[in-house]
Amino acid sequence: MTLSFAQIALDSVEPRRLAEFWIQALNYRVDEEEEGVISLVPRNGDGPPIDILTVPEHKTVKNRLHLDLRATGSTGSEEVRRLLDLGAVRADVGQNPDVTWTVLADPEGNEFCVLGTSGE
Repeated sequence: MTLSFAQIALDSVEPRRLAEFWIQALNYRVDEEEEGVISLVPRNGDGPPIDILTVPEHKTVKNRLHLDLRATGSTGSEEVRRLLDLGAVRADVGQNPDVTWTVLADPEGNEFCVLGTSGE
């Protein structure tokens, strides 16, 4: 027996705003929308679906699990600039200054890394 990813689930107090960020960040689209959940899928079929679930509480502590994303068709540094323009913010999770990735947080504070952003 083995497991495979069914989807990634993100809790959100502002699901529409978070969905718009990830749609632009990952080139996804809305697949379904029903009360309490917005389901996103990749436009090109490459990648796991994302369900954005409505919750009443804000995120309060660092994620125990995060996404590591790699730039395709651009440099990591270019992607970091694009993501910052979309509403991401730089995040400090205690990383060393010489790491080869950049830690960002989406508009609701969920940390993720953009790989290959140093020494390109």
